[in-house]
Amino acid sequence: MGNDSQLKREIGVWGLSANIVNIIVGAGIFVLPAIVAEIMGASSILVYLFCGFLIALVMLCFAEAGSQISKSGGGYAYVETAFGPFPGFLAAVFMITGSAFSDAAVSNALVELIGIAFPEFYSPATRLFLLFLIFGGLAFLNVIGVKQGIGLVKVNTVAKLTPLVFLIIFSWKDVTFSNLFWKEMPSFSQFGQACLILFFAFQGGDAGLTVGAEIKNPQKTVPKAIFTGILFVLLLYVMIQTAAQGVLGDQLPENKEAPLAAVANIVFGPVGYTVLLIGAGISMFGMLSGEILNLPRVLFGLASDRVIPIDILASVHKKFKTPYLAILLYAGIGFTLAALGGFRQLAVIASASMLLVYFGVALSVIKLRQKGNSEPGNFKIPFGYTVPILSAGIILFFLSNLTVYEKSGIAIFFVTLTTIYFIIKTIQRKRLSK
Repeated sequence: MGNDSQLKREIGVWGLSANIVNIIVGAGIFVLPAIVAEIMGASSILVYLFCGFLIALVMLCFAEAGSQISKSGGGYAYVETAFGPFPGFLAAVFMITGSAFSDAAVSNALVELIGIAFPEFYSPATRLFLLFLIFGGLAFLNVIGVKQGIGLVKVNTVAKLTPLVFLIIFSWKDVTFSNLFWKEMPSFSQFGQACLILFFAFQGGDAGLTVGAEIKNPQKTVPKAIFTGILFVLLLYVMIQTAAQGVLGDQLPENKEAPLAAVANIVFGPVGYTVLLIGAGISMFGMLSGEILNLPRVLFGLASDRVIPIDILASVHKKFKTPYLAILLYAGIGFTLAALGGFRQLAVIASASMLLVYFGVALSVIKLRQKGNSEPGNFKIPFGYTVPILSAGIILFFLSNLTVYEKSGIAIFFVTLTTIYFIIKTIQRKRLSK
């Protein structure tokens, strides 16, 4: 990616750690404790530990690949470098698709949340206007500089985590420890179903690495930031689920819309309920700000590598040194999907596609080692190939819990992307032959 050299390396360990945490801790953790508890009961903690174990393995793979490959694109860049343009193209589209549909759902949820306080935003015109302000404002901020974009991410990360940390600390006085006892062990099917649902709350940290060409000293910064971010998220999630289960007990599954707000209502009263709803709004906005910072770099990488024949997306702003057209295009896609409404089933399929990206990154670690691209000082996962192979195996277990309909949807999507890719390549070859 020749254009990477025009980007500024402004992001350090704490900025990248905040970026990873900000994207992972999105809207999901404000509702998922009730959904997981409905499936698993008090034994929900097992699912958190298993999902945390998987994401730790996956991010170890990202750490090794990211310390070797410092160009923009994150998982796409790693897969493309290891296996070539076609697998890289698939990884990039899966990343963009999953993120775009997720952004559409979250932005709509944010507008719904604002509508509770200001009912006028329920009207189609004002809803559309607010969505435009959200995507347009975040796009503008990220166009004028990555330092401004990562600065907003740091502020959002602190703002979204503060009410959650306070809830964890003060909820212990209302915990009934008998609520934490396991009444029965869940079945293997229940465990797999809960893992697939909960993993949606853990994924996304890889998007924080798509700013690879703007990270200071990536060989050291990437591994440190990953370890810091993942350990913090796992601890936070386990404490949140424990507090919610301990306070609400069997009533936790009955509060699917806002379980943490229900906990806050008991711990702090009505004021706590309001604060947690505001916290959920901040979390949603923070997630969106992180996505619009990170995912345009994938489009930028695709165009820079000429994987897609849209050279203009590889443009870097002369003054701000940011991939501004890629940012504007991604924000435009997100706004369009959000304006069209909900995509629940498609969001599940798109989220599952992220597991395929992680699968590709795990295999990329093996391939890159075989190529011998590692240099002195690069991070290398210990225990040989154990971690990438184990990661790939657990990901296949997660994907096996998809419904037949969802698996069929992914297969059709894969065939469609393959057809599009080779049509693009055929057009490019004809142009070069003229």
